[in-house]
Amino acid sequence: MDLRKLKTLIDLVAESGITELEVTEGDGKVRIVKGQTGVAAAPVVMAAAPQVAALPVAAPIAAPAGPAAAPAADAQPEGHVVKSPMVGTFYRAAGPGKPAFVEVGDSVTSGQTVCIIEAMKLLNEIEAGADGVIKKILVENGQPVEYGQPLFIIG
Repeated sequence: MDLRKLKTLIDLVAESGITELEVTEGDGKVRIVKGQTGVAAAPVVMAAAPQVAALPVAAPIAAPAGPAAAPAADAQPEGHVVKSPMVGTFYRAAGPGKPAFVEVGDSVTSGQTVCIIEAMKLLNEIEAGADGVIKKILVENGQPVEYGQPLFIIG
């Protein structure tokens, strides 16, 4: 099983309400269990290959975010924070070569699309949750985002 498939399965478990997923593909088998610290993948066993263990994906990302979030929150401008409602890939524009939905300094209204997050090949429009001006864009175009990660500051 390639790493892209494994990452997709881990994301699926992290986003859903299920706590455990086991998949057998050919001679390989992977078991993913979601616990209190995040998602961990059990060892992957392939025929005629050594045992490979996948590292927990959600736990390392979530663990540093706690202590690092407090100092970063002090540095961010005050205002409404638009957070990611899902795990996926952040895009500022509707497509390659198209203009960004918003730029720093743009006025936005509640309900206006500010970005797209691609999750499992679906494009999800993310809307501004408040009226105001875009004070800061916190994510780079094409960057993966986690659930609850701040994307924009609207002042």
